Amino acid sequence: MTAAAVLLMSGAVLTGCRKSQVAVAVSATDDTSQFVTLTDVVPDAILEIRYFGTYNFVGTRIDGYEEPTALLTRQAADSLRAVSDDVIKLGYRLKIYDAYRPQKGVDHFMRWGADIPDTLMKTYFYPDLDKKVLFPQEYICERSGHTRGSTLDLTLFDMATEKELDMGGTFDWFGPESHPDFCGNPETGEYTGDNSKSPKGRSITAQQFANRMILRQAMLRHGFKPFDTEWWHFTLKDEPFPDTYFTFPVRQLSNN
Repeated sequence: MTAAAVLLMSGAVLTGCRKSQVAVAVSATDDTSQFVTLTDVVPDAILEIRYFGTYNFVGTRIDGYEEPTALLTRQAADSLRAVSDDVIKLGYRLKIYDAYRPQKGVDHFMRWGADIPDTLMKTYFYPDLDKKVLFPQEYICERSGHTRGSTLDLTLFDMATEKELDMGGTFDWFGPESHPDFCGNPETGEYTGDNSKSPKGRSITAQQFANRMILRQAMLRHGFKPFDTEWWHFTLKDEPFPDTYFTFPVRQLSNN
């Protein structure tokens, strides 16, 4: 790999941004050789690449998303195939919102976050928040786990109803309602109904919490780790490039 830059910070955009993280050297590269087009490995996956379209928290196509496809490292895609095979037996398919995200897309989020008057999609994704708090509360940062290629955002599609499984909240909702422990204990799978963290008293039902747990447990069984503020977000535990971020655009690969 040819490193285009070396930075001394690691964080995330909506994915693991933590001030307490220890700074590490992170190399940048545009090498695609260890990546695959996700649907080549997981043909049953449904794609709804939100950042290629306009229904996302920014409200426009995100830089670096040139085609409505999903890319992952080979290792992450192979593990996801096992997850897919698992949930199909339960009557579900995986639906992918985002996978590999180029640094250009992360930079787009940063510019949007700094443009305080731009609140086009506030009603849909962050109605309870003033946009000014998105940086201080670490919803937006200058590095994303997605750029390392082994992180993805997804939900379950119910083949019986031909609809997304009801998770009680939308992908990329900014708030405690998106936390895996909202209204329950994700470690035990117990529903508690505790919605005290919701600033507006929002809640989810026992069934919606259970649906989130179906996805979570399937991902954990096959080598992924969850993120503590987003029920839809998972990273391969043994990701092959923990100290590398990638810069190539999202489009079909020719090296599969």
